[in-house]
Amino acid sequence: MSTGRIGALACTVVALIALAWFDRPASAQNYPERPIRLVVAFAPGGLNDLVARLIAEQIGSRLGQPVIVENKPGAGGEIGADFVAKSKPDGYTILMGAISNIGMAPGQHPDLRYNPLKDFEPIALVAGSTNVLVVNPNFEAHSVKELIELARQKPGTINFASAGEGSAGHLTAVLFELTAGVKLVHIPYKGDVPAATDVAAGHVQMVFAALPAVLPLIKGGKLRALAVTTKKRSSSLPDVPTVAEAGNLPDFEVSIWVGVLAPAGTPKPIVDLLGKAIEEAVSRPEMRDRFKPLGVDADFRASAQFAEYMRSEILKWTEVSKKAK
Repeated sequence: MSTGRIGALACTVVALIALAWFDRPASAQNYPERPIRLVVAFAPGGLNDLVARLIAEQIGSRLGQPVIVENKPGAGGEIGADFVAKSKPDGYTILMGAISNIGMAPGQHPDLRYNPLKDFEPIALVAGSTNVLVVNPNFEAHSVKELIELARQKPGTINFASAGEGSAGHLTAVLFELTAGVKLVHIPYKGDVPAATDVAAGHVQMVFAALPAVLPLIKGGKLRALAVTTKKRSSSLPDVPTVAEAGNLPDFEVSIWVGVLAPAGTPKPIVDLLGKAIEEAVSRPEMRDRFKPLGVDADFRASAQFAEYMRSEILKWTEVSKKAK
């Protein structure tokens, strides 16, 4: 064999070895070797973004590599979720998923470009919060019962704002309509903050908004809180009742949750390693103290528990979407 052919063969072998090295399956033994991208499928400043930025630094310090938060908003969080679903399953691109783009989207969009149960590996549920039913301070209803009575007396005359079509606030209001037997008029906005701002200004009567977005307005007297949507009262608003108790609607419950997911096929050792880092981060008293002013509570659930919770939420909100047509 000529020297030239030997050299060419050697180059080919080296190239194949290099290709195999860079394309080898990721494992916990060499992971992570570079920064990790945590995709937030919503604009900066919202619940997902705030929680992601709080835990990213903690996770990074435990894994020895930076965790970089990258916002990819659009279509109610579906663009960012679809991007991660189609990313390489090597643990370097992960998603801060939410109730809206994971729990609610499948029931609303039969042609959804991703399947939350098939296209993701749940890593961990991270935290939860509540939507708050808030009204303009001059609104004539001062309780959930009064609101229901007014809506029944004057169907289709009370407007509610939301963060947009298909948002968690929108679907919460739809569930409220179905449960209370009332009809409201939907006014969509591009986020909880502009929606709540217009309620405070008196342009719209009410909104179901994420607690972090409206807490400063409630404390400043710009909005009046009628109820929270969770099963239990919020530690951030202990004097505000739940919708279930204030409206005599015992089955009404909506929790606003966020959790981390990886593309399907991500090796289990990597999922477990990330899950452990998240558990250590959110269980720290300092982290819980940083969550509280935002109206957020740590609610860690490991991969299997998170997967089961996702299934139950998808079933619930698919049924709501069907009933609401």
